[in-house]
Amino acid sequence: MDITFLGTGAGRPVSGRNVTSSALRLPAARGTFWLFDCGEGTQHQLMKTSHKLSRLERIFITHLHGDHTFGLPGLLSSRAFSGGTTPVTVYGPKGIKQLIEMSLSLTQTNLEYELHIEEIEEEGIIFEDEQFTVTAAELEHRVPCFGYRIVEKPVSGKLNAIKLQGLGVKPGPVYGRLKQGLDAELPDGRMVYANEVKGPSIPGRVITILGDTSPCENTVLLGVGADLLVHEATFAADLPDKAVEFGHSTTIHAAEAAVRAGAKKLVITHFSSRYRQEDLEQLADEARVLFPETLAATDLLTVPIPRIVEPRE
Repeated sequence: MDITFLGTGAGRPVSGRNVTSSALRLPAARGTFWLFDCGEGTQHQLMKTSHKLSRLERIFITHLHGDHTFGLPGLLSSRAFSGGTTPVTVYGPKGIKQLIEMSLSLTQTNLEYELHIEEIEEEGIIFEDEQFTVTAAELEHRVPCFGYRIVEKPVSGKLNAIKLQGLGVKPGPVYGRLKQGLDAELPDGRMVYANEVKGPSIPGRVITILGDTSPCENTVLLGVGADLLVHEATFAADLPDKAVEFGHSTTIHAAEAAVRAGAKKLVITHFSSRYRQEDLEQLADEARVLFPETLAATDLLTVPIPRIVEPRE
């Protein structure tokens, strides 16, 4: 898994920095990706990556401000011309359904795939399948705004082939049962217990992607133990009052949330147009004073999210 930042600017695009969007690549076996926010120009940014619109599965919108949504109608329309036939689901605050349906209706855009739109009415789990759970919680901004916590479910441990060979277990139906975590009886009546021939399960990854926010408790709750926390840092450390006035955060606010959450890595993004590209490393350094594992996102930066496997005892 990895995340590519398609736009890292706040409010409006500037030279070298598009407005907010990021693409989360899911495990290779799934072969799809999710999009978080869709500011103007997102589809143009996607064309500079290896992501294909036909492989887009879900879109999570944090809030309805234009720098997070103006790219939606064009992107959804282009997907229909890019071979996309599988369903797409869009999640977002109340109003996202009207925004999308009105845009598509007025432009007489007909999609060749199923589009589902789910407005988030309350905090909690908004999506779950056999591989992931996504939880949404409201943040502190000028309009309703959500942050998302993506939790990958644990992967079953591998069978110990040497131990099974020693027990005289050959590949076949018994292997299948044990792989599912089920005990199995051998033809001679002996029992083979799954927990004795399987390695420990491998924990899943946790990715937290926040929308625009001033400091609040949900930035911490959503980020608890996250392998990667994506937190806005619209302003530098010397502008805390201005940040909070407009419902935003500083570099220090982001770092404080990461520390309190016990996150493993912090990526700051959503930078005000007052900051040039050459200023971003200084912004990251401000956060590193409190949280050393900090990166400042740049457009088209891809950050790997490796699975952390605890060593066996």
